[in-house]
Amino acid sequence: MSEFQKGLVWLRRDLRCADNATLAQALATCSEVYVAFVFDTTILDELPRDDRRVAFIHDSVGELAKTFADAGGGLIVRHGDPSKELPALAKSLGVQAVFAGRDYEPAAVARDRSVAHTLADSDVAFELVKDQVIFEMNEILTAQGEPYSVFTPYSRAWLKQVRPVDLAPHGRATDLKRLAKPPHGHGQLPSLASLGFDVPTSRRMAVPAGEAGARQLLDDFLPRMSHYHERRDYPAVKGPSYLSVHLRFGTVSIRTLAREAHAAMLRGGDAGNGAKTWLSELIWREFYFMILHHHPDVVGNAFKPAYDAIEWASGKAADALFQAWCDGRTGYPLVDAAMRQINQTGYMHNRLRMVTASFLVKDLGIDWRRGEAYFARHLNDFDLAANNGGWQWAASTGCDAQPYFRIFNPVTQSEKFDPEGRFIRKYVPELADLSDKAIHAPWRVDAEVLRDAKVTLGRDYPQPLVAHDVARKETLARYAVVKTPAVSSEAGAEDE
Repeated sequence: MSEFQKGLVWLRRDLRCADNATLAQALATCSEVYVAFVFDTTILDELPRDDRRVAFIHDSVGELAKTFADAGGGLIVRHGDPSKELPALAKSLGVQAVFAGRDYEPAAVARDRSVAHTLADSDVAFELVKDQVIFEMNEILTAQGEPYSVFTPYSRAWLKQVRPVDLAPHGRATDLKRLAKPPHGHGQLPSLASLGFDVPTSRRMAVPAGEAGARQLLDDFLPRMSHYHERRDYPAVKGPSYLSVHLRFGTVSIRTLAREAHAAMLRGGDAGNGAKTWLSELIWREFYFMILHHHPDVVGNAFKPAYDAIEWASGKAADALFQAWCDGRTGYPLVDAAMRQINQTGYMHNRLRMVTASFLVKDLGIDWRRGEAYFARHLNDFDLAANNGGWQWAASTGCDAQPYFRIFNPVTQSEKFDPEGRFIRKYVPELADLSDKAIHAPWRVDAEVLRDAKVTLGRDYPQPLVAHDVARKETLARYAVVKTPAVSSEAGAEDE
């Protein structure tokens, strides 16, 4: 006998039918199940009208609605503040329980607390289900029962604890036939225009949306996964899975990805090395979720409080430097190519996220929070936990961050990871005629070579904003205020 007569599934970061733990739990405990999605105005109202992510969500919700309808049910779509829309919908449907995938971001936690209180006033249960992660925030702890603050031991504990049941899919495709049809007038998917958005085709993401898009990318990546550890750092090479935006919006489950990687890793051989590296990246994601849950103050503050004492560059000069970084006009070709990539596509290669973050913080001396906010606005796959963790890692302010004296050399990084300049030429075409050797640092090139390549520095392409060697010394001095003993020279500094 079912626990509830009627239930309502509230989809958020789980825009899929397959392996949806929330949907599976509702179907297992309710006789009749409705499914709803709310276009959240508290989020959408703050976004630019041509935000690519909204188009991705809209396309993915449309695919879901069709899948549910084809199975005999449907999807209820609302537009408004979910803290008001969900309780009102639950009341109108007469449900006894609302189910949702657990979210870990502070704002989402507060929202869910508010929804839970409102539903409780009407004697409606609010069930939060583990779906975004393999392990909940308190399921991987140290021997002392404390959350980890260093990734390597956390990763070891994760791998030691994971079992096939943790990676097993939830639910069956045939269960969808038990979904209820939406009441008349509730199943209409609003257009992007009616939501207040207009996303031209040229601004849409390069990746396909929905479950079908996720499956397409995963099928493409699996044969390449064995080489992931060899190719992942080269932005001109097809090394990544490009599934990050799908994982962000839940058009593919973390269990599906981790199961594929874990199985390949256990098979060993050369293929196992790539799978092990990719699985490690998925574990990093869970690590940052855990950090955000246990240390919500990392939003807006350094994980290591002493680092909040650093005096970052400020004023009009700093604002000009920041804007040049945003626009891809720093004079360092790899940095500029990466920034133009995110501006044009909403995507940035993971290696380049580290390079650009290090450059902003340790070459330009700009507060890491400004860069974090810029990425949050422009990344298709923006995830608060991962974005915050990545920026604090680069700025050396976070848990298990790179040492303060580890400073990426943007020219060295360019020569190492884009040796032929293919990525640079794609996004900085004004340098396309320079040789593979010269393209990484055009200010070092003879005037005749620049003339032959039709490049005039300061006109066609900017001079470097700063001299890296000088900036490195300034960074060591800036960080000295929080180091013991204080840093007074370049002793121990690493330039890579």
